[in-house]
Amino acid sequence: MAKFMMNSKEDLVADALDGIIYANPWRNLVRLDVDPWIRIVMRNDWHKQQVALISGGGSGHEPAHVGFIGKGMLTAAVCGELFASPSVEAVYNAIVNVTGDAGCLLIVKNYTGDRLNFGLAAEKARKAGFNVNMVIVGDDVALPENPQPRGVAGTLLVHKIAGYVAERGDDLAAVTEAAEAANRALSTMGVAMSGCHMPGEEAKERVPEGSVEMGLGIHGEPGVEVIKMQSSQQIAQQLLESVLDSRNSQQPYALLINNLGGMSALEMNLITRDVVASPLSQHVQYVIGPAAMMTALDMKGYSVTALALTPLFEEAICAPVEVTGWSRAVKPEALKPQKAEKQASDITTTPSDNPAVARIVKAICETLIANENDLNKLDAQVGDGDTGSTFASGARQILKECQEKSLPFNSLPDLFAVTGERLANVMGGSSGVLMAIFFTAAGQKLTEKAPLAAALQQGLEKMMQYGGAQPGDRTLIDALQPAIETLLNGGDLAAAAEAARKGSEATATMSKAKAGRSSYLNSDNLKGIEDPGSVAIARVFAALKDLG
Repeated sequence: MAKFMMNSKEDLVADALDGIIYANPWRNLVRLDVDPWIRIVMRNDWHKQQVALISGGGSGHEPAHVGFIGKGMLTAAVCGELFASPSVEAVYNAIVNVTGDAGCLLIVKNYTGDRLNFGLAAEKARKAGFNVNMVIVGDDVALPENPQPRGVAGTLLVHKIAGYVAERGDDLAAVTEAAEAANRALSTMGVAMSGCHMPGEEAKERVPEGSVEMGLGIHGEPGVEVIKMQSSQQIAQQLLESVLDSRNSQQPYALLINNLGGMSALEMNLITRDVVASPLSQHVQYVIGPAAMMTALDMKGYSVTALALTPLFEEAICAPVEVTGWSRAVKPEALKPQKAEKQASDITTTPSDNPAVARIVKAICETLIANENDLNKLDAQVGDGDTGSTFASGARQILKECQEKSLPFNSLPDLFAVTGERLANVMGGSSGVLMAIFFTAAGQKLTEKAPLAAALQQGLEKMMQYGGAQPGDRTLIDALQPAIETLLNGGDLAAAAEAARKGSEATATMSKAKAGRSSYLNSDNLKGIEDPGSVAIARVFAALKDLG
């Protein structure tokens, strides 16, 4: 079954319409209470003083069509079941309830069910004395030989242009003419990596893995071809070639970039960049989107609609509206990054020699490198298996500089500062940043002439402040804190090593980790296993104890 959030399939559309009305910031929508199975949403500020615009069709394309009801666009929308045209009776009731002396224009996507049901409703309304016209939108260019091109996202631009003309008070003939002209000026092409999935039905995938389908319909109808996955730029280029008229290179355009429902915001922003930056877009005057405007449930794909601009169309797409689904038309401009001089954070120090300090640094590094595999194996049981490699990568860098005699061994404040910077650059992940904070803060304390133990305590406090972990949270702090506390109280390295060992062993009895990857595991997974970070600290102190 396709994954879908709902109460019941029967109530899905009605419940969703209520949600749209609840969240509408304009507070200008209302449902017509005609019959439970007739779903009509209309403007609540409508007084029949202008030409009424009615659209609609099957649901599942949200925010179309209800999201485009409001001042400057639609007067009402008639909503069918998922991907199913509303009934003749539903459309007829919409016409009767919103149409005044100025008449009504039905804007219909070119699908058989919509044409028939809206068409028959129009005939019934005319017979009842209403002045009704109908425009059938067919903007899809995926199948150029098809005598009945599908109506897809370009329908929204017909809504916008007709709505603008109606809002300024033009008569039904002028509104109809503007809608028909817009329809002739539209071209839409879509692409998808997967089809759409109907709620309550078995999920079937038609697009093969590693492929995309060009020209899918907004109900999941087959496209024109399935091709191997290409770069986003290449796909955008193909869509633009389909919708832009290469024979008239001076024609200005507006482009509507439409999310078909399943694309992430990150992907849609990338696509917008690729579309706008394409050489084919040099005469694009406006971009509308990227936004989910005419969707196909959860289809992972997008469409591009080109509107050949005229002065009227330009005025219309830029006019303000009071609807939730419309995305403001924007003039794209060349990117102009602001120049700034890179601020180097590298610390400049002078190498100096101190054999005793160098011996300690070398012992720490060699210990971490030698324990890489053990720590990785331990971490694989409670984390992502890279603690040993993370510590070893930092240790190798410091050991390399130690062997090259490029470190300031005779100045502990400088040595700690350099170490902090190196670890931030080479260790990666949160461990690298935490150790960098520890050494940087400790080095800063040493510049204040503080004793080494006090400096280490300062580093620990800053690590806990920024990292969020405390003693007992099953992290390396459980070994580091008692070791530093022992040194602060006058203990020697042997006593500190013993405190670190006990602290590390205690983590095996802690039933819940409160930081790091282990925090996602339950107590059964952690039972009897020492935290790998605390083990690393304990082994470092053990190595320092052995130096004598």
